[in-house]
Amino acid sequence: MSLRTKRTFYIDDQSRVKDSLLAWAQQYETVVYLDSNNYHQQYGSFDCVLAVEEFTSIKTDYFNAFETLKEYQSYTKDFLFGYLSYDLKNDVERLESNNFDGLHFPDLYFFQPQKLIFIKDNEVEFLYLKMIDDEIEDDFEQIIDFISKEEKEVASSEVKIKLRIHKDEYHQKVSKVIEHIKRGDIYEANFCQEFYAEDVTINPYKTYTDLNKISKPPFATFFKHDDLYLLSASPERYIRKEGSKIISQPIKGTAKRYVDKIEDEKVAFDLSRDEKERSENVMIVDLVRNDLSRTAKKGSVRVEELCKVYSFKQVHQLISTVVSEMKEELHPVDVIRDTYPMGSMTGAPKVSAMQIIEELEETKRGLYSGSVGYFTPEGDFDFNVIIRSILYNATNNYVSYSVGGAITAKSTPEKEYEECLLKAKAMKYVLTNKEVH
Repeated sequence: MSLRTKRTFYIDDQSRVKDSLLAWAQQYETVVYLDSNNYHQQYGSFDCVLAVEEFTSIKTDYFNAFETLKEYQSYTKDFLFGYLSYDLKNDVERLESNNFDGLHFPDLYFFQPQKLIFIKDNEVEFLYLKMIDDEIEDDFEQIIDFISKEEKEVASSEVKIKLRIHKDEYHQKVSKVIEHIKRGDIYEANFCQEFYAEDVTINPYKTYTDLNKISKPPFATFFKHDDLYLLSASPERYIRKEGSKIISQPIKGTAKRYVDKIEDEKVAFDLSRDEKERSENVMIVDLVRNDLSRTAKKGSVRVEELCKVYSFKQVHQLISTVVSEMKEELHPVDVIRDTYPMGSMTGAPKVSAMQIIEELEETKRGLYSGSVGYFTPEGDFDFNVIIRSILYNATNNYVSYSVGGAITAKSTPEKEYEECLLKAKAMKYVLTNKEVH
């Protein structure tokens, strides 16, 4: 028997309704809003979805986190929305996270929403738990007529961004990663740095809408739970399950966009042929194939696309698509655990790379380079990679965004630093209204 009542309404103006929906959602303590920004992609289920109000939930540190999630998903058999932090690596391998943490997000959080609203094309679908299904009509009318109340908005203070790792130190640390590569300890590592601001107040809703407007990525996320916020303009899918098919789409390789069409097309073409960028991508594809093979039917792991150029508002990216057929006897969470954390954010070999980056990075990654997404009642799922994201603890008045890049034998510290600034551009701009130099 279904736990939810389903009602569908037709709308004329999808983008206006999406805007109203997110503004309307701000009244709730717990919000997950996922928006594909109508980006054309092969794998997708909706244009946007909103999940609000906990009915049940789990929140835990990394210890036995995947087992806890597995039990929760098995007995709930409903839609679940939430996140996995990067530090769940410590549940999968014998690793530690001892770096500074200014944000204090729990390592894992999932909830069963009371209210669930999907938008696809010109349809809005409400899936409410039966106990509150009498609110559907009213909520639909409120959303359609919703006008954001400016006077209720939180005023933002001036945000002065600081660097956790300064440029010279960044160069030294990247040089150390390259030494490890030359010694044969690893082939590649994703080294990240944090930009942060203390004693600041931001308006999370406005910050997210500004960031999304600049970037329009396919995996945008507004997440709020109590005083913790994730405002994400992620272009990257980590992993998706459709029936027995598993899809992973790592991104490695970045080039900036140009206003001039001919120059922009040339840059995209050059990216597709760039030996360093392609080799970064291929190394991660090999790692993903290896990760997926643990839960895949024999011989079912294959590369659907290798190093294809996808263009977003600010950057071109090389994306590969790796797929597999999952063994029938396994639990959906097994696939996540056996591929976690995603290879595009660690390096190869994975465990050695994670040990080295833990040693050299100054900040605990927490939710950055983790994942946010959802499970369906049938056990399908879809999760992004938390990059190009602003994290905010409203109680501690702490704002943070991190960026990283893949370091290989062909890397130069100067070029890697420039790529970090390119990736940080949109986040810095929406927080400070200043360009990144």
